[in-house]
Amino acid sequence: MKINPLSLFVLCCFVPLALAYAALKLEWLPSGSSNHGELLSEEVKLVDWQQGEPKQWTIALNYPKECTDVCANQLASLDNLYVALGKNQQKVDVAVLTNQQQVSANWRQLAVSPALKAGDLYLVDHMGLVVLHYPYTAEPEQNRLIQKGLLKDLKKLLNYARSS
Repeated sequence: MKINPLSLFVLCCFVPLALAYAALKLEWLPSGSSNHGELLSEEVKLVDWQQGEPKQWTIALNYPKECTDVCANQLASLDNLYVALGKNQQKVDVAVLTNQQQVSANWRQLAVSPALKAGDLYLVDHMGLVVLHYPYTAEPEQNRLIQKGLLKDLKKLLNYARSS
């Protein structure tokens, strides 16, 4: 039996297309995402970002005046997050978004953004764009898991930046 080259070409082109269409329609592909933080639904850019030398990524804590215990707990955990970065500390900065004159922190202080939730952690890129949101929970163990997820996301982003 002799196969026509044109029919072989058509078969080789349309079979993968038909399989890809079936995979999309029958939902054979995984639908989950690999990030632990929540992507923001609207674009938030920090106003005074160019103050100082921003690093590749920044972990930011939103600390407005009306925030008390929640922000104090998160501020205490920022030191541990920074230590947990290990060799990536040179590529990551930590900032506190606050309008208060003195927050007892040795981190960079920037103006509060009203679009961000008080007491939550955010991952900010080198241009000042807030990318991921990590909410605060009252349970310490759950909060620790959220911060571990932040570290995993950050290490993945730093690895992507190194490979590109």
